[in-house]
Amino acid sequence: MPAPERLPAPGVTGQGDMQDMQGHTRQHMEELLARGELTVVGRIREASNAVLLCTVTYDGASADCVYKPVKGERPLWDFPDGSLAQREVAAYLVSEATGWGLVPATVLRDGPYGEGMVQQWIEARQPREDAPQEELLALVEGEEAGEGWKPVAFAEVGEGRTALLVHADDPRLRRLSVLDAVINNGDRKGGHLLPAPDGRIYGIDHGVTFHTEDKLRTLLWGWAGEPLPDEAREALAALGAQLAEGAPLATRLAELITAAELAAVRERVAHMLRTGTHPLPSGQWPSIPWPPV
Repeated sequence: MPAPERLPAPGVTGQGDMQDMQGHTRQHMEELLARGELTVVGRIREASNAVLLCTVTYDGASADCVYKPVKGERPLWDFPDGSLAQREVAAYLVSEATGWGLVPATVLRDGPYGEGMVQQWIEARQPREDAPQEELLALVEGEEAGEGWKPVAFAEVGEGRTALLVHADDPRLRRLSVLDAVINNGDRKGGHLLPAPDGRIYGIDHGVTFHTEDKLRTLLWGWAGEPLPDEAREALAALGAQLAEGAPLATRLAELITAAELAAVRERVAHMLRTGTHPLPSGQWPSIPWPPV
């Protein structure tokens, strides 16, 4: 297979480097994010909504985080105004319920610019000089993805040429694809995948999720139609139980998304368990987000 062409990552502006937050437990991180003092230190460039880099300090502990105030949300024609921050928190809660920990710790709280989503900052892993850069997405020549890759779609790369967009055949990405199907993620771009120093891959930016209509748009279609692995079926079965009426997760989600959206989550989980397969594109909407990165 020809050498992959690496897709670029988004940039950040701010004051100094963000520190590594390894060592915090999820419970401690949630408390720190929810109760700590927020100080804005920078802003993410090119984000469609206001995304502020902050430090949060509480009871002698501090960390870096992302703050997305509701006031900075751009109105969308298909989502209720001022609801994206709640959806980000709901995505975190569902991720935690799977046991996979795919989303950084996320809370809903008041901040310098009003209520908003506050999320743990994940410092993406930097490659060592003696080790190659880990590739998650690539553009390759020809019509075959090659060993270790899953095909997504053909893309125009300029001058009348096309290349095959592929993603790594990686169980960490596969878990994210299952989570995205459950929460109906309409925006799984390449820049929303963060490989962390601890070896995990985190997913971020879950504002356009939980719609009642099928809006799944993702770069992780490589497993579409394939049987779900055992661990995914087990996670979905456990999640389904936690989504039952009156269960703590269902009660918390009901505070963040509508009753119809919560019912749709239950149905998506039940459908995946019935079919035992990864979902296919609906054909009613573009299946790949734009821009893809």
